[in-house]
Amino acid sequence: MKGTLSADVALVLEAVTGEDDPVHRALRLQVPYIRVRGRCTCGCGTAYFDLDTNAVRPAPSGPGTVVAAEAPILTEDGECPGEVLLFAQGGYLSWLEVCSWSDETEVTLATAERSLRP
Repeated sequence: MKGTLSADVALVLEAVTGEDDPVHRALRLQVPYIRVRGRCTCGCGTAYFDLDTNAVRPAPSGPGTVVAAEAPILTEDGECPGEVLLFAQGGYLSWLEVCSWSDETEVTLATAERSLRP
């Protein structure tokens, strides 16, 4: 199964797995094989994945559920109202979570995408 991702999810995944280390390289190879199974209903943009684990190898991120990648979300004035966390379970992409640390600034996947763009 090859998945098709929305642009916001694809761009944020690309940004948070951009480091050149074995875990991030392996996770990037999984991206073409995921699809979004569901999204958080609050509007934050958190996305839950289905992945064809027969098509890819697990990342060397260890057993269980781990935060395999993360990035702060920065506003135009340099404030950090939240972060994006990429979770892997058993080395496989599982979900992308948008976390807010403030009630004053709305934090969404779109906010994260703008923040992570070069």
